Amino acid sequence: MGTHLGALVVRRSIWIDAKPERVWQEFETFEAMRRWFGTGHTLVSYEPRVGGWVETDPSAVQGEPLRFAGRVTVFDPPRELTFEQDWIGHGWAAPSLITFRLTLALDGTVVELLHHGFDRVGAGSAADHRGFENGWGMMQLEALLDRVRP
Repeated sequence: MGTHLGALVVRRSIWIDAKPERVWQEFETFEAMRRWFGTGHTLVSYEPRVGGWVETDPSAVQGEPLRFAGRVTVFDPPRELTFEQDWIGHGWAAPSLITFRLTLALDGTVVELLHHGFDRVGAGSAADHRGFENGWGMMQLEALLDRVRP
């Protein structure tokens, strides 16, 4: 069934002309993830397994002292990757979540990037959701498309 999303969700998606198994190869190692998900920020750590650590550092690009980190909660090849995204030093009650879902569609794969779980973060969750809604673009998904494109 996949991870429960809740009411406040940032959604971005892209169709890729490749089977989910091929697209999933880009989620299998730190090196592969860094090439596309590290677009727009630095991917500091990525351990592709349940319980593995994921850490990003947008400050390398944006110049602000921001760091996001958390554990992988779902690693289900070739369907779903979900990991916590705790905004270190921001004081969230619980981390938000990042989910990638891969779905076979039109002889290719729809890849969804879902940033959710804002109902867990505490006071200001709607404002945080709105900020991330404005912040997420298509940069990472376009980079993934470029990595998979034949």
